[in-house]
Amino acid sequence: MMSSRTQSSTPFRDLVTQFQSGSINRRSFIKASTALGVGGSIAATIATSVVAQDSTPAASGGADPAARPSVGTEDQTRGEGGELRLISWQAATVLAAHSASGSKDTYAGSLIMEPVLTYDPDGQIVPLLVEQAPSVENGLLSEDLTSATFTFLPDLVWSDGEPVTAKDLVFTWQWVTNVDNNSVNFALWDAIENIEAQDEKTAVVTFKQGQVTWATPFVGNAVGILYPAHVFGDDLTNTNDEFLLNPIGTGPYVVDEFRPNELVVYAINENYREPNKPYFDSVLFTGGGDAVSSARAVVQTAEYDYAWNIQAEPAVIEDIRGGGDSGDIVGIQTSTVEAIYFNFSDPDTEVDGQFSEVNTPHPFLTDPAVSEAMNLAVDRALIAEQFYGAADSATANILSGSDVFESPNTSWEFNLDEANRILDEAGWEHDGDVRSKDGVELSISYATSVNPVRQNTQAVVQNSLNDIGIQVALEQVDSSVFFSTSAGNDQNFAHFYWDIDMWSSGPGAPIPPNYMSKWFSGEDNGNIAQESNGWSGVNYQRYINPEYDELYNQLLAASSQEEAIELLISMNDLLINDRVVLPLVARTFFYAIANRLNQENMQLDNDWVGPFDNVANWNVVEG
Repeated sequence: MMSSRTQSSTPFRDLVTQFQSGSINRRSFIKASTALGVGGSIAATIATSVVAQDSTPAASGGADPAARPSVGTEDQTRGEGGELRLISWQAATVLAAHSASGSKDTYAGSLIMEPVLTYDPDGQIVPLLVEQAPSVENGLLSEDLTSATFTFLPDLVWSDGEPVTAKDLVFTWQWVTNVDNNSVNFALWDAIENIEAQDEKTAVVTFKQGQVTWATPFVGNAVGILYPAHVFGDDLTNTNDEFLLNPIGTGPYVVDEFRPNELVVYAINENYREPNKPYFDSVLFTGGGDAVSSARAVVQTAEYDYAWNIQAEPAVIEDIRGGGDSGDIVGIQTSTVEAIYFNFSDPDTEVDGQFSEVNTPHPFLTDPAVSEAMNLAVDRALIAEQFYGAADSATANILSGSDVFESPNTSWEFNLDEANRILDEAGWEHDGDVRSKDGVELSISYATSVNPVRQNTQAVVQNSLNDIGIQVALEQVDSSVFFSTSAGNDQNFAHFYWDIDMWSSGPGAPIPPNYMSKWFSGEDNGNIAQESNGWSGVNYQRYINPEYDELYNQLLAASSQEEAIELLISMNDLLINDRVVLPLVARTFFYAIANRLNQENMQLDNDWVGPFDNVANWNVVEG
């Protein structure tokens, strides 16, 4: 059986050319882009960058709270909305972003802690904790992109009442880049050469080199979170385990109760800078269970107001929608990709107390014939149509969802005959059920989190791999364990004690060095997850390729968006051609939302921020 799809971006590039020449206006450009399947956020971002004709991402002006949607908040009273109830089938383990292991942690922490900057749906940089976002136009960003100046809001205080100062930014940089603290964001903040506190509120940042991605360390609730120096005693060596569970922040809420891997209860931050916000006086965020039950708890039983990431089959989603009238399930096309990841180290050999040790190569996944055959044996179209509801969402790229970023040079193919031929020619004998070569059998462990869609995907992949002589043992791990790197847990995606695993991830930024760092090995392999760095390295696959590292470093030094985009495509192509990762589907994310919530303030159209980035402005529909 054979099926294939080749990526092509020619129509969209023609559209960009028309927009650049003035043949079509912005509204027509975005409308035509979305008709071609380009996400709305991405189309708007590209439109902004084309208009800017600038070498840096666009920045908005002052720190205006209205830069984020705030419909109906003008006359409200803080806390008048009672309790807001959230649910997710992935429960938080820690709440401090620079030590978090995944989205489940950073999202739960985002009600408490905030980044210096954020993005609007157009990909423009929006000031959050500072008066202005640096730009060349306002003089706060140098023309060579080597320095930026931040001035924090004059009356900004931490939830404990202490003032936020420029020294907090200095401390955050120094803490994150202290290798002994094992921060997951080390590589991104390490692009900074120095931060000087010029006065109480002004910080001048100097970068190691000019770069269009200069804003990356300061943006978003996964990377750009500010830490309070005084809570750490100004001690750069203080890992502050208590802070992981009960952080002090500038966001609208504080921790009232936290039970890791179970729930978080939040109370209002009485020192929050906008006196009439937040609207809800408390938040219950329950974790665990499964996606379907979470959705039913919103739409059918009204136990909750919001459920995150309803990863369920199309028929199940429609059944939930039709079975209740308390809410709805909203689908948003994103740049997130569900993918299978190959382990380049050996998960079955123990070295100095750990498996998947970086210097112990995998016995057969390092053979290009094996990874190529596996790539040919996966029916992406079947998975996309049956389990995600759209056959055309099958993808060959790890950077997907935009014809600007998505490579035109790659393709995927489902061809079991060709897969068998490749393995035969490579000497993998097929005398019985399982192929073997030089005493090594093609027998793999395949892990993912507990979720019906993922279990169904596993079954399809298992059957196809069996057809080409690869034996597959399926493993399912509860999401609160799979996505957690807490002490004593070795059944997670950072330890990667399996041959292959499967999960989803996305860029989170118009130009995403944070996303592409997942395959960067770093100096002395320091970005690779290992026991020596507390599994904080984000290269979970133990992939080491000097060519990729060089491209990544060039991305960090790129001086224009055009240069950065070309580098992103080259990096994607290298990963795909090396069969480092097996992309499956460009995902539509589904959320269950109670009818009473005002969706206008939830930033559902913003692919660059987390779901609770604007929770300070969440409220209910009038009437």
